[in-house]
Amino acid sequence: MIFKRIGEGRPYPDHGRSFKEWAEVAPRQIRLDQLITTKRHLDLDALLSQDSTFYGDLFAHVVHWRGGYYLEDGLHRAVRAALQQRTVLHARVLDLEG
Repeated sequence: MIFKRIGEGRPYPDHGRSFKEWAEVAPRQIRLDQLITTKRHLDLDALLSQDSTFYGDLFAHVVHWRGGYYLEDGLHRAVRAALQQRTVLHARVLDLEG
């Protein structure tokens, strides 16, 4: 199994972070098998695009809430990492726990 669980939607409260505020969160490594997705479907264009990060963040966005790590943005990056047989992903992790 690649992810801890496949979810649908964001169960955590709205954090209201802007793109600029996400950029202030330092990236770190997180294991793929700890992640719970917030999307059930992957856009193949995003997965296969060589410039998928040209207009976006280089790092996935993960929200830590109630003991879970929710992959809010960057599903294509996580799947790409798994296809390359990597077990970790570099992500910005926002801690809503405390």
